[in-house]
Amino acid sequence: MTKVAFIGLGVMGFPMAGHLQEAGYDVCVYNRTAAKAASWQDTYGGCTAESPKLAAQNAEVVFLCVGNDSDVRSVVYGEQGVFAGMQEGSILVDHTTASADLARELGAAAEKRHIAFLDAPVSGGQAGAENAALTVMVGGEAANLLRISAMLETYAKHVGLQGPVGTGQLAKMVNQICIAGVVQGLSEGLQFAKNAGLDQEKLIAAISKGAAGSWQMENRSATMWQGEFEFGFAVDWMRKDLQIALAEANSNGSRLPVTALVDQFYGDVQANGGNRFDTSSLITRLGNSKP
Repeated sequence: MTKVAFIGLGVMGFPMAGHLQEAGYDVCVYNRTAAKAASWQDTYGGCTAESPKLAAQNAEVVFLCVGNDSDVRSVVYGEQGVFAGMQEGSILVDHTTASADLARELGAAAEKRHIAFLDAPVSGGQAGAENAALTVMVGGEAANLLRISAMLETYAKHVGLQGPVGTGQLAKMVNQICIAGVVQGLSEGLQFAKNAGLDQEKLIAAISKGAAGSWQMENRSATMWQGEFEFGFAVDWMRKDLQIALAEANSNGSRLPVTALVDQFYGDVQANGGNRFDTSSLITRLGNSKP
């Protein structure tokens, strides 16, 4: 069996690593909270390690799925980082949504160690990870992606090579920019519909199949209408992603006025205690509906 390591067992990494184990790969996991790693082992089997280095030893492929740039650096570098355990010719795959600058940094550091690197952020949320329906946006060399394509297919419905190292992260930024505008538009539309006294089911049936339709409308409009916001990707993480996109925009000369505004709106949600609400909670800042 191909030996792989998976570092980071959050709401995404936990099922992703599980799909790899169930597909027959020999998976060793590491998580900063050891109890989470033990729970994963109880669920899927495989093995756990006490450090990223130990998880990565003898692994042909090491996957990361952690929180942000600093989290990635903390599990990659140092005496207990994955680089200390990885062998020449292996591949490091970063599923974290992080900056393109970090991806290029890791790519250069990996090359010095004769290790291949792919930045490969994912989209699809917790449900996509659990249902093996993620989209993976990859930056790196096509030959390296080909080596791990079967692994990615255990939890992804679409894998697309965007270009050299860093372009996977840039593509994920575009993804989050687009989502931000769509969720804000849907929030305003639903709030308007409530205040106008429209029937939610009839309304969505009428408009979801036309130009106004979106994944957000199909999957979140009913729960937004009911004020339920416990469905995956948290506001805290969305703000982190939007800050990455806004910083990149400042460096490449892009104007993102809507994205910047929606980022502030998510700040309002956080200020009202909605840090762990999912991203559809933008509607909460629009005020109470008419009875």
